[in-house]
Formats: sequence, structure tokens, C-alpha cells
Amino acid sequence: MTKSPNIHHYLSFLSLLLLLLHLPKARSETNATSSVSYETHVFPYFTGDDGNTNLSIRADASISKGALQITPDSFNVRPYLVNKSGRVFFKDPFKLWEDRDHPLRYVASFNITFSININRPDNKTPGEGLAFVIAPDTANPPPGSDGGYLGLTNATTDGNSSNSFVAVELDTVKESYDPDDNHVGLNLNSVASNITTPLTPLNITIATLGNGINYTVWIDYDGAARHISVYMAVRGRSKPNLAVLNTSLDISNYVRQWSYFGFSASTGITYQLNCVLDWNITVEKLPDDRNPGWWKWYLAGGLVLGALVVAMLLLVARSKRRKRVGVLDRRVLSDKLKSLPGMPREFKFETLKKATNKFDTKMKLGEGGFGEVYMGLLRAENDVTVAVKKFSRASSKGQDDFLAELTIINCLRHKHLVPLRGWCHKNGVLLLVYEYMPNGSLDQHLFGGPSRPLLSWDRRYNILTGVASALHYLHYEYNQMVVHRDIKCSNIMLDSAFDARLGDFGLARALNTDKTSYTDIDVAGTRGYIAPECLLTHKFTRESDVYAFGAVILAVVCGCGPIFANFQPLVDWVWRFHREGRILDAVDPLLGTGYKPEEAERLLLLGLACSHPSPGERPKTQAIVQIISNSAPPPEVPPFKPAFVLPAEAIDEGDTSSRLTSSAGTSSAGEWFRQSLSLDVQEGESDSSSLQGEGIRNQR
Repeated sequence: MTKSPNIHHYLSFLSLLLLLLHLPKARSETNATSSVSYETHVFPYFTGDDGNTNLSIRADASISKGALQITPDSFNVRPYLVNKSGRVFFKDPFKLWEDRDHPLRYVASFNITFSININRPDNKTPGEGLAFVIAPDTANPPPGSDGGYLGLTNATTDGNSSNSFVAVELDTVKESYDPDDNHVGLNLNSVASNITTPLTPLNITIATLGNGINYTVWIDYDGAARHISVYMAVRGRSKPNLAVLNTSLDISNYVRQWSYFGFSASTGITYQLNCVLDWNITVEKLPDDRNPGWWKWYLAGGLVLGALVVAMLLLVARSKRRKRVGVLDRRVLSDKLKSLPGMPREFKFETLKKATNKFDTKMKLGEGGFGEVYMGLLRAENDVTVAVKKFSRASSKGQDDFLAELTIINCLRHKHLVPLRGWCHKNGVLLLVYEYMPNGSLDQHLFGGPSRPLLSWDRRYNILTGVASALHYLHYEYNQMVVHRDIKCSNIMLDSAFDARLGDFGLARALNTDKTSYTDIDVAGTRGYIAPECLLTHKFTRESDVYAFGAVILAVVCGCGPIFANFQPLVDWVWRFHREGRILDAVDPLLGTGYKPEEAERLLLLGLACSHPSPGERPKTQAIVQIISNSAPPPEVPPFKPAFVLPAEAIDEGDTSSRLTSSAGTSSAGEWFRQSLSLDVQEGESDSSSLQGEGIRNQR
């Protein structure tokens, strides 16, 4: 009997799937847009309990005073500080490469951030140094590794390839092979650095007098490019644009496939206190093949996956019935997913339910018009923390929002966008899984009340720089124009380094190249961030996104939301200061003198320019990026806020928006705009954060 063409097709597909499971894995342009999984571990401080759970403390290292003391920190017995070496490692190894013998072997990317305090007791000569190290094990430092060996090697083993380590050293003593006594270096199996950078010309002194200066170090490794970059700045400041060390490095040539991350330090006849204050680890996850029978699991997994694919295809082909309203049609979801480059990961509902403790309110990170966001802990994946967005809207509208967000964010790749990790759908419950942002959202830091530490000026400026870069990518650099439609402070997330990540693409729409706007009968967004023309035309454009970004700029600089408690727009308030020649009076008073006046004025003028009532007068994102980076002068802003004029393209016969013009024309633009604030908005919230600071404002 002859097989039907459909069954033959399915069997061929299954055979191809099994064949692909045995092909070498390699990063290429083809899979560059695939969903990449990361694991993150965050240590904002350290306690003694960490030594028993997450960290391996070796030799002369300890945990004390909320920090890792890589060498002893005792001031009481001076000889105890001399000729010591210690190490501290994260307890579990990371898989850093695979298929070493393959010419296109895959190497993992990672980002390491940590803060240090290295000071010289009694202002004496410092010694010797501290290093971040990728090592083959968590063993004690080798004997004789004190002095200039930084706890890494000794006179016998130094330079041996069997050491299998890569280290970034912060050296404070000049040896014969060092450029000076204050430099950063890249060490490969030896304490003699392969490349070094003196830090004194950069106004950085590692080992300082008194209590020392706290520094933050960022180590970024790009596995695809085989490149490492090291950045350094005073703790609390934003990550610099220029690296202190920048060079090519294929770590798979030096470290073992499974290696440990940690710190190593030493003292000699001179000594210093080597303290690590915090530590964040983010590593690209590669398949765990340490089980000798891993290929059997691949084969079994391939067979199961193949059976599921065949079952899904048969179900799609034969299913003709429509699902009841409010339940997502699996056929539609399947078609959408198959059209996505690199199908995003599907999580099991039970996995996410367990990770969020049954969606416990104590795990809730926030909520909005689409639903709630919960923190989740994936125990089976080395306690990786994720953010789980649970859609609460019923009917097809919630389904459209879910598919729109999944389809768009899965294809976007930018360092200032929140990365998508996967999705889940079961019994009408729609979930999206995102990378967890340890520092929450921007509005929490700006409007979170006195219990929140003050967000420094450098961090505020860096955040706006990142969001501007992401917005330019959405508008002009992605292969379709993406209109976000919901840019606001609560949708700007902050990662472990306080770098901005724009999120919440539930309202976003990707437009073909021949389209310049998206029309929606519902006015989507949040009061204060919605461009005035959108309330009449129902059309959302690049220019309406720029308007929302202008509201964000003003909120960040002024320290309050776009609408005051008396419904006065913040933009009008700032424009009045500009007209009176005292625009810097609008700067957040909590900053005191801790800001740069020329930067604040540039941002305030840019915020007003982006808030221009006429869409065509607002700057493009390319100009915004240039102005923020100080490569272009601030925009010219008129002293009086221009009147709102309905865009000409909105006045069409038969168009819904044109029927609104007659009523709008009976009053002044200012009165119309104030009336528009009372209109029902799709999201429904006026953003309670915007009411913060009103008392301070009235005092002026």
C-alpha cells in the first residue's frame, strides 16, 4: 500500500530533524537571530552564609564586613598580612565552548561586573594585586603563589599550558615584566601579562590611601567575535564608553570546556587589603553534555520532539473548528511560531508555576494594562532568575497583544532591549519569559520614595543614552520600522550595571517599509506620554514615539512624572522655566549640585524639542542620539510653547479623526489638550509615579 504524500512528508521531516541533531554546532549568520539563553547570578553583597552555599573560599581568603576578603583584612596583627594568597570561586563551573576540533566551534559569551576596594594600611607601599580568573578547578592557590604570583602560579608552574587559566589582573607592584605599578593586564597561564594598560594616565589608581576608592570593573567577552573588553570606573558611575583593555582572545584555546569563575590575590613583603564588594555573573548557556551517554538523550529527545512536531502538524492540518473566545488558537500560534527565525523556547506551564511559587503576590514585580509580571527562579537551571509576564486580558485582544509582543521582540537584537527567553500557553493562560533585570524599572528609582537611593546624574544620563540608541534601532536600523507606542519610565528596565533595557512590546507594531504609521481605534498608552495628534488621528508614528521619549527625558532630569497632581503637564512647567531664562531650576532638587549643568540644559532642551506639539518639528532619532552624545549642538527651542495644529494628513473625508476636528476647533489648543487628559486611555492608568514631587514643585 502506498503511503499518503502527507505522511511521507512528515517522516522525511523527522529524518531531517534527527540528522540535524548530529551536526556540529557553530555560530553563523543563519542562527544569529536564534533565541540565546543566559544564566545570571547576582551578589549585591556577601555574608558568611554564602561560603556554605554559593562560593568556594580558599586558603587565606574569607568573607567579612559584607565583602570578599581575597587576602586577610586584619589590622591587628601586621605580620598576618604578609606573604599571603587566597582565592574565591563561584561553586559551579560554566561550559564555555564546544566542538573544539570543529573550525567554527561555538564559544560562549559572558559579562562579569564586580566592585573592588583595594587600600593600603597605614599608607604603606601596596602589594601585590588582585585578579579575576577563569580556572579549571576551585583548588587552593599553589604553594609559593604569594608575592608577585597573585595566587595564580608559582616559580615552577608559571607559563605552563597545563595551568589552563585566563585572568584579568589589577596589578599594584612593578615586576621586571610589568610596565608600572598601576595597570590592568590580560594573563594567559602566566603572571606575565600578554597585554597591559597603564591606569595612571586614565586617572585611575587601584590601591589608594585611607579607606580607598571603590571601583567597578566590567569584563565583556564576545564569544562570536572572540574578543574581550575591560572597563573601569569609580563605583556608582556609569559604564565608560572606552575600554581600558580591548583585545582579541579565543578562550577555548586556553581554558577547559568546563571552568570556574572567581578571584585570586596575593601579598608579599608589602601588602594591601583586596576586597570585592559585589559581583554579577551573566553567562551564555551551552548544552550540558557531561553525561557520557549524552548522545542517547539527544536521540531520545529528537524522537520525542519529532513525534510532537508530527502530532502538531496533523492537528493543524485536520483542525477546522474555531476555539471559543478568549482561548488562543494553537493553529494560529503554530503558524506564527513557524514564521519566526529561530523558534523561541516554549516553557512548561508547571515549570513557570513552580518558579513563581504559584504566581505568589510576593513574587510580583509589577503590573499594568496587560497583566502582571512575576519574578521566577528556575531551580532546575542553576537557580536562574527570570521575569514572567502573565497576560490577563481576555478575548482576542489579549491574544493579539501576546502574539504581537512575541513576534516582534523575538526578532529584535539590541543591547538596550530586554531579551526574550521564551513563552508558554496553557488553558488560555499566556506567559512570556524575559531575562530578569535586577535593578527593576526606571520609575521605581525616580519616584520610589525616600527609601530608594538617589539615582546619580551619570546613571540618569547613561540610561537616556541607552534608550535613545534602542529607539533609533527600532525606527531605522531593524529591517522593519517598529513603533513601540508605550515608551514610559515604567517600561525602561535596569540591568545589574544600571544600563537601560527598553521593554514591554505589547503595544508595539512592526510596519512594512511602505508604511509610516499604525492606526488603532483604541488610544493606547499612558497619559502624559501620548502625543496630542494620536488622541485625534488614532495614528501612531515614529514622531509619536519621539514625543513619549521627550516625556521620559523631562521625567528623568526633573525627577517627576509627566503629569502633576493638578493635571498640569510637566512639559508646560519646564517650558515656563525656559521662557524665563532659568531652565536649570527644573532639575531634580534631590540632585543638589551633583549634576553637570551643561548636560542638564542640553537634555531639557532636547526634551522640549521632542515634546513639540507639531510632529514634523520633533527631531529624528539620529539627531537625538547625536545631541545626547554631544556630537551635535542642543536644539533651538522657542521661548513659548507652539500651539497644537492637527496634522494635514489626518483631515480626510470619511475618516473618523476628521469628524473630531470640528469639536476640537471650538476651543484653544491648550484647553483641548487639558480636556484630552480626561479621555479614557486604553491602559487606564495615569501613572501614579507622576504625582511624586508635586510638593517640591509648588515650593518653587
